[in-house]
Amino acid sequence: MKQLTTEQVIHAIRTAVENKAPLSLVRIGDGENIVLAQQSVWPLKRIYQETWAKKAKKGKKGIFLPDIHLRNHMVKAVKNADIVGLLPNNDQKINAPSYLKRPLTNKIFAHFKLSPKVTCDATVMRECADNKHFWEIFRGKKILVMYEQAELWAEVLKRKYGVNVTMAIPFTHYNQLQSSMKTIQKSKQTFDVALLACGVNSVPLAYEIVRRTGKVAIDFGKPAKFMVLSH
Repeated sequence: MKQLTTEQVIHAIRTAVENKAPLSLVRIGDGENIVLAQQSVWPLKRIYQETWAKKAKKGKKGIFLPDIHLRNHMVKAVKNADIVGLLPNNDQKINAPSYLKRPLTNKIFAHFKLSPKVTCDATVMRECADNKHFWEIFRGKKILVMYEQAELWAEVLKRKYGVNVTMAIPFTHYNQLQSSMKTIQKSKQTFDVALLACGVNSVPLAYEIVRRTGKVAIDFGKPAKFMVLSH
């Protein structure tokens, strides 16, 4: 398992974009852990003790729990990812109980026999968002963004970072994945890189985008929300 620094992650993305090579970066945090833990390392009864899961049961996290199909889709996405973001053992950055962090990821990965060859810190995009070298990658490139407020995020990216957003797809729920993918496949000539901020759904989305278009797909996450809120 090779652990990349933020600069090495940026270099890997730049290399893929420049060479028009496929690359998938997914990140595993507490929400992804809960989805993956369903009836694998935790029974549903245990899952529903978590506040996040209670919200997801009502469809408030972009999914409806239980969803074993999504769990298996996520496993496939991790297996096929080029870079997998994992929380460090003593993570202090994300606001979740420690037992929902790396210890749970380790149990899940052992259960599904997942052993990513290349990893990075799961919060890597927070640093990338503040790194000019990251945004320089996208100069002269065509970018697809997916987020619940996709148009608003696209505006911020264009204005603040000079990013050429050629497609903005609003995405709020896993049940939109197949219809979104049809749109993306039809329009695959209109983008080079996909930036995804769709909660846990960014993981299967990144997998499907790379699999079906051969482009670069990045699970960008929370920084999109911060950008939109502070615009």
